[in-house]
Amino acid sequence: MIDSHIHLYQYDQVEKRMNQWLSEGIHKVVAVSNDLKSAYETLELKQRFPNFILAGVGYHPEQKPMQVREMNEFINLIYSEKKAISLIGEVGLPYYELNRLTEREQDLHLEQFAWWVEIARRENLPLAIHAVHSQAERALAILKKVPTVSAHFHWLKAPVPVVQEIVAAGHFISFTPEICYRERDQKLAEIVPLTQLLIETDGPWPYNGPFEQLETTPLLLKHIAKKLIELKNEPHCQIVHQTVTNTIHLYR
Repeated sequence: MIDSHIHLYQYDQVEKRMNQWLSEGIHKVVAVSNDLKSAYETLELKQRFPNFILAGVGYHPEQKPMQVREMNEFINLIYSEKKAISLIGEVGLPYYELNRLTEREQDLHLEQFAWWVEIARRENLPLAIHAVHSQAERALAILKKVPTVSAHFHWLKAPVPVVQEIVAAGHFISFTPEICYRERDQKLAEIVPLTQLLIETDGPWPYNGPFEQLETTPLLLKHIAKKLIELKNEPHCQIVHQTVTNTIHLYR
């Protein structure tokens, strides 16, 4: 299995953990970054474990917009490390921090997301997107202007019509361990075709329900797959094969 969205740089003892994950059927992870510092850290991990990591470079939107110097450094980093980079991410639009941002900062986030989409187009890279609830539709509107760019809406929460639009546009949607105990996620999974579905942990983000007080690692993917067997009425081998195929197809 492949964890399609994890903040690997936030874990300690990565080599020890990686060996355990490999022994239990996790053969790759898509490692995203939140800012310049974590982008460098993620690329360093990619250098150490090239066959295990698909590395992403990006700036998480739930913070102040980037400064121009940061944008310039990202451009230089992507140019110099292009062979090591599999995706642009995590990028997107803020939702949880909207009330803390000025109107100008909100506008800057829209401009900077469009900037990331253009970089993805230019460099022929897919996007890992954080855009939930009301922001999913806004992000999709920007993506529609650049139809050659493929995107992964990670841990999506959005109205059914917007989800259907995302699917119709050919993008991918992923599910976290929340699918095991949240009806909202279960209903969403019924809408998304298996051919456009990914599984992720967003680790080390913690979960509730049966995973409360458990450390979030890619080993939780097994629980997501088990729930998808029930929701999609497909055998385990098909769920695993298709989600792996989707991830590799998107992130090359």
